[in-house]
Order: sequence, then C-alpha cells, then structure tokens
Amino acid sequence: MNFNSHTFSIPVMGLGYTIDTPVKVGHLGISSVISLVDDILIEKMREFYSKKFDIPYQNISSKVEDSRAKRITAYLNMVDKLVHDKYEEMINNFHKKESELEKYFDLLPNSTQIREKFNHLVENTKNTNLKEVKNWLRSNLAPGKIDVNIMTKLDKANVSTEGEQLPAEYNDAHAALRGFANSNLCSSLVLSAGMNPRLYSYLENFSDFYPDAGGKLRKKIILKVSDFRSAMVQGRFLAKKGIWVSEFRIESGLNCGGHAFATHGHLLGPILNEFKEKRQELLDATFKVLQSGLKDKGLPELQQAPDMKITAQGGVGTNEEHQLLLDEYQLDSVGWGSPFMLVPEACHIDSESLELLRAADEQDLYLSKASPLGVHFNNVRGASQQKAIQNYLKDGKPGFPCTKRYLVFNTEFTDKPICTASKRYLRKKFNEIELSAHSEEEKQTLKDKLTEKECLCEGLTNSTYLANGLDTDSKRTGVSICPGPNIAYFKQLVSLKEMVDHIYGKINLLKGVKRPNLFIKELGMYVDYLENNLKEAQAEEDKKQVNYFKKFRENLQEGIQYYHQFFKDYENKLHEMKENVFSELEHYNARLENIKF
Repeated sequence: MNFNSHTFSIPVMGLGYTIDTPVKVGHLGISSVISLVDDILIEKMREFYSKKFDIPYQNISSKVEDSRAKRITAYLNMVDKLVHDKYEEMINNFHKKESELEKYFDLLPNSTQIREKFNHLVENTKNTNLKEVKNWLRSNLAPGKIDVNIMTKLDKANVSTEGEQLPAEYNDAHAALRGFANSNLCSSLVLSAGMNPRLYSYLENFSDFYPDAGGKLRKKIILKVSDFRSAMVQGRFLAKKGIWVSEFRIESGLNCGGHAFATHGHLLGPILNEFKEKRQELLDATFKVLQSGLKDKGLPELQQAPDMKITAQGGVGTNEEHQLLLDEYQLDSVGWGSPFMLVPEACHIDSESLELLRAADEQDLYLSKASPLGVHFNNVRGASQQKAIQNYLKDGKPGFPCTKRYLVFNTEFTDKPICTASKRYLRKKFNEIELSAHSEEEKQTLKDKLTEKECLCEGLTNSTYLANGLDTDSKRTGVSICPGPNIAYFKQLVSLKEMVDHIYGKINLLKGVKRPNLFIKELGMYVDYLENNLKEAQAEEDKKQVNYFKKFRENLQEGIQYYHQFFKDYENKLHEMKENVFSELEHYNARLENIKF
C-alpha cells in the first residue's frame, strides 16, 4: 500500500451533489468527480464561490457564443485555483498546531510511516531551510484529483439565438468536453453511460489528451464500463485515434446510485475476476493499437505503455469489502459514493433531504422508472420531487415544465426531441391512452407508469441551490435523490475523518448493523430485476425479451457457482462477508430455479 495516497475516491453523484466536493476535500488528497451536465448550476456555483473567496466575477450569459463550454472552463479553472490555493496554504503553514496538514496526515490509510518521515525531516532541518521541508511535502503529499464526468448519451443538439441548428461540436456533451479540454486542470474525464463514437472522435481535436514523448498525459480518459468486452472494444476504438484510456472504472450494474444499467445478468465478482485474469491482455492489445494510432497521426510512438488502472465502485460499505476488492482483484482504488452523502464536509445537501437519507431503510430504497431516459433509476421514497408529482396530479396537471432540456430524447409525437416527464409529452400520451381500446383499469396503470417520471434536470440540482441559499430561475424546489441501496445501513451524519477512518478499518460505523455483503446485495437485486421484468415481457408476449431473460438467468446461475467457490476459498479470511452467505446463495438459486419461461 502507498501510505502517501488514498485507496478510495468519491464518484460523481447526481448533477449537483459533488459539484463542489473538490473544493471541500481536494487539498486533503481526496479525489472526486464533478458532473458537467448542468452549466446553469455550474455558473451559479462559480458566482457563489467568487463571492465567498473574493474572486473577481463576470457573468457568462447563455446568449454568449459557446457559453456552455466557457462556463464550464471558467468554473473548473476556479475550482483548480481554490484547491491549489488551499493546498499551498496547508504546505506553507505546516508548522502550526491543528493545521490542515495534520488533517491530511490523519486521513491517510496509515499515517504513522509518512508522519515519522516528516517529523524526522523537520527535526534535522534548520529553521532557515524551511524551503526543503515544503518541497518534501509537495513531493510526497499531492492534492486530490479534480475529475469531471460526462454522460455520453446526454448530447442534445442545440440551436443558435436565431433558431438555426448549430454544428455537432455545440451539442451538450461536445461542449462539455471542450469546456474541460480548455481548462487548466491536469485530471481525468470520466465518460459514462455507453459509447458515443462521434463524441469519442471529438477528443482528437485536443492535444492535452495525447501522450508526450515520455508517455505523460496532461488530461486523461477514464471509461466507466460494465464488463471486460466493453473495455476492450472502447479502449481499442480510442487507441486507434491515439487516445489512451488511463483507467477502466467498473460499476455494479444495479447496486449503485442514480441510473442503473443492468448487465446481461453478469455479476460484479465474476466481472472483476475476468479483468484480473485478462488485465495484461487488455493492456497489450490496447497499447499495440495505440502505437499504430500515434504513428498514423505523425506522433512519436512510446517506449512503453502508459499506466492503465482498474478500479471499481458500487455498494461497498465496509473495510473488509474495500480491502478484499483491492487485494483479491488487484484494483488500484475503490469508489465510495452514497455514504459520503451523509458527510456534510464532503457533500452539501439540503436539510430535509439529508434527514430523509439518514432515516431511509431498505424498503425505502428501490429501483424506479423515474428517469425520463427510460433507464432504471435507484431512488428513495419520500423525496420532495415525488411530492411535487402528487401535487400536480391532484391539480389535474400532469408533467413538469421543461426548461433546461438536458434529457430531451423522445420524438414519438414531435420532430424535435422532448422529455417524457414534460407536460407536453404527457398531454399527448394521455390523449393517446384515452383513445385506446384498453380497459379503464389498464388505462390508469399506463398513466401511473408515465407519471412516475421525475424532472431530473431540476430535481438533481435543487438540493445544491437550497443548501447554499442560491436563487434559481424556477419556483419549483422539488429534490430528487439517487442514492445506492447501501445507504440504508448508514444511520448517522459523520465527519470526513470518521467516514475515512471507517473505510480504512480504524473505526466501524456499521457495528451491529445487519447488512448483506455487496456481492449478495447485488445478486438479490438482479434476481428481483429478472422476476419483475420477465413478468412484463411475458404479459406483453415479447418472445425476444423472454429469450433474453433465459440467458440472463443462466448468467446469474454461473455467478452463483462462482461465489460458492469464492467464499469457500476465502472462508478463513472473511468475517463479516461470509455471514449467512451460503444459505443466501442457495435461497437465490432456488428462486432462479422456480422461474417459469
């Protein structure tokens, strides 16, 4: 273990929940990810922090050409400055008691070794040579990375102020990419939600994504993937363009926060095992293509492959699980998301939503169809955005006004895409249902499914506005929250140090809490998903989907066999994770056997 750096990171959460997390924790060496979806919120946060830290601010109006990219660049540059200013202040004030440097040391996995080296250096350095101490600190204690996230499919085309459609480079995801590429950051772009060939090709326009002669990268690419095949296909696709993937981030298909992209029944353990077994194959195959890609562009080939990390996230909740993933699957780090929503020092959330999360139990957290994208969405019951839906239904006015338009995809009734949570779409869809031959009961069921959709553009940012006392252009303050199911077991607000100590096993925030391990929890979610979706496919007599779920079940059964052997091999090493595990595996296997096709 590298005692100088952390083995966890804080992934992107929602559109606003980690929008300023780097400002809070970056100088302490903790890496986190900012969402680049909402440039309106990003501009508001730039104004907020400019006032807070007395930084000159000039508004970037939405009417300015390329305003989306410019807003993102300006905000990222400001965050970069704030983090590095706080870091330098920490270095310069290292000699003060209760300094930020003490916090930095205390948060490390095992601070004893690095602290002893530091104290030895200070004791043997004359006061007149403080510069040597500061240089040592800069060499050994780095600030956390300020990474950014783009959901590749959120790439809406835009129009000019005159109403003319703009070229593809002004699409939402393209503009966000350009905003990051033009920033001062030396960090990573996390690309999630699948492959977007046109967006990937757009990376070729920015020199920061290409390695220098020594293989160093100013800006790196992280691909969030669901399986090994996807990593190989996407990694080679980018390598052919001379673009190296520095990290493949594997996320649980269902046991995660926000949008849940179910795999074909492939479970996290077997997926991670395949990456471990084929890691060198992935590196060699991708590097071979990279060399050809660089040569085709007239760029120098490299002496050796740049670093390629393999990481994972989704449902991790204990030190035992954290360490197992690092050791057994040889991961470089592990993402801890939802538990940090209960750490005000890392994520600033409005008080009502914070209490809802703290009090949420297993039955309050569910896989919903709330997303207008048509993708399953991990949700919590009782969020204020859901109350807003009930209020508009009482008024007989279903749907939300669509103002931000980040999630417009549907062209069922219109030439230009609209959002399935919008008033406009629901009016047309309700009218279609009323004219159909369905029974009244069937009509109501169809309407209920439609009105489950939430306005995530506002819902996933309103908490940030409320928590920071910011004005919005909207009177609607409903909050959508998208925690992973794992948050049900965390019941208290804690300090940053307490959560980090929990991750590293110095304390146990879940002592006495009955909780399935991350592998069993994910398995249970997949079995529920299969049963529920198969019923729908059978009711609709969708033979193609029914056949798909046959293979889905086979993959789950293979996963159960893997876990039987895995837990048998680890029986003497595990304590919390092995509790009831074999009976749970038998329980889920029996449920799968009882499914009728």
